[in-house]
Amino acid sequence: MTSPNSNSDLTVVHLMRHGEVENPDGILYGRLAGYHLSELGRQMADRVAEHLASRDVTYVVASPLERAQETATPIAKAHGLDLATDGRLIEADNVFQGKTFGVGDGALKKPENWKHLVNPFKPSWGEPYVDQVVRMKGALDAAKDAARGHEAVLVSHQLPIWIVRSYVERRRLWHDPRKRQCTLASLTTFTYRGDRIVSVGYSEPAIDLVPAHLRAGAKPVKGAAPGQGKAFGA
Repeated sequence: MTSPNSNSDLTVVHLMRHGEVENPDGILYGRLAGYHLSELGRQMADRVAEHLASRDVTYVVASPLERAQETATPIAKAHGLDLATDGRLIEADNVFQGKTFGVGDGALKKPENWKHLVNPFKPSWGEPYVDQVVRMKGALDAAKDAARGHEAVLVSHQLPIWIVRSYVERRRLWHDPRKRQCTLASLTTFTYRGDRIVSVGYSEPAIDLVPAHLRAGAKPVKGAAPGQGKAFGA
């Protein structure tokens, strides 16, 4: 295996979003069990495993949710590693979990939902952004320690990945979810020098497999499954 780092003081931590999920009913699945990768999602996972096969990966860890575990498995296998699990990598908690809540389904018009939408800065509909930062930064640092001088791969979920990246890059945590740079099966890469993050990178090894309407910056598709809305995580 090869490493981009000749300096053993550098550690590279790749934070990966899981692949596409089988979700024909458009449910906002959140932390619910039972949501697995689709066939396309498995292809995405395999593609990233191939992309990372020559890298100096010594630690692979995933969120406990099935879609993350299934995405991480081929990566761990390619490096002959046991897959670890870290609960801090889990999807953000959300009051709309288990419901369809996206463009065109009328959920914003339902009075019972209004109380959850009053504060987009916290946000009022789910796990506070600051709490996501604390747990995700802790998971990043733990992976850095586990793979010190080498590379680690962590598989998590769109919103927590974007929030911790925003924190590291000193951006505000509240944001327009349509502008998140965190496509399915993408890699957000943090390079540490010692215990300090010195750079952040982003790549999309499986972008050709990602449907156009699910890519970063894409506009919602009329008639698409409601649960594909990005505002509340995925």
